[in-house]
Amino acid sequence: MFAVTTSPPVGQHASVLAALGGRIASGALATGQVVTLDGICAEHRVSRSVAREAIRVLESMGLVASRRRVGITIQPRERWNVFDPRVIRWRLDLGDRTDQLLSLSELRRGIEPVAAALAAERADGEQCRVLAAAVSDMVVHGRSGDLEAYLRADTLFHRTLLEASGNEMLRALQDVVAEVLSGRTHHGMMPARPNPDAIALHDEVARAVRLGDGPGAERAMRAIIDEAAAALRAEQGH
Repeated sequence: MFAVTTSPPVGQHASVLAALGGRIASGALATGQVVTLDGICAEHRVSRSVAREAIRVLESMGLVASRRRVGITIQPRERWNVFDPRVIRWRLDLGDRTDQLLSLSELRRGIEPVAAALAAERADGEQCRVLAAAVSDMVVHGRSGDLEAYLRADTLFHRTLLEASGNEMLRALQDVVAEVLSGRTHHGMMPARPNPDAIALHDEVARAVRLGDGPGAERAMRAIIDEAAAALRAEQGH
């Protein structure tokens, strides 16, 4: 028989998970280091059930491995689920931010131009409308310098494009791309006024998708990603 227990507070669980995940991503908890449930409970003043749940999630991400009579061991980066949006966020917040963004830009270059080409074949009328509306919002918020509103429109554009590809594997990367866009904005890696040329390229993608121009959509999307990567390198002096 299992005892009936109440679920641990979401706030506590999320707080411990973020604290441990961030420390692993930053290297404060190094590969091979061993931590214990008791130590986590004492440090964060939480119950064993809260600590255990946080470790379970970290284990599912490949950040730790838990073994009897050994403890909870921090795993090397090669074992991390680097596609998990939370891992991406922690690395951008506390870890190797520039290298992570450049790596993600390379990933995007391999997937989003393909998604754009597929969207030109498969997007429905509503998806085309959302893409066009998102670009219009990017123009407005880019001019005003409202970067949070711009981010929302930009994220909607890229989520919709991946959805419109009609490919479930590409669609599954929506949160990955969203974290890239969010990370660049929230860590001061966006200009105070977004590049009008980049916005114009988004408009080119939306138009090409609406017209069924796969090569045009693919070409413009690749240019968007190349522009963002070049801006990042310039910002960081690479």
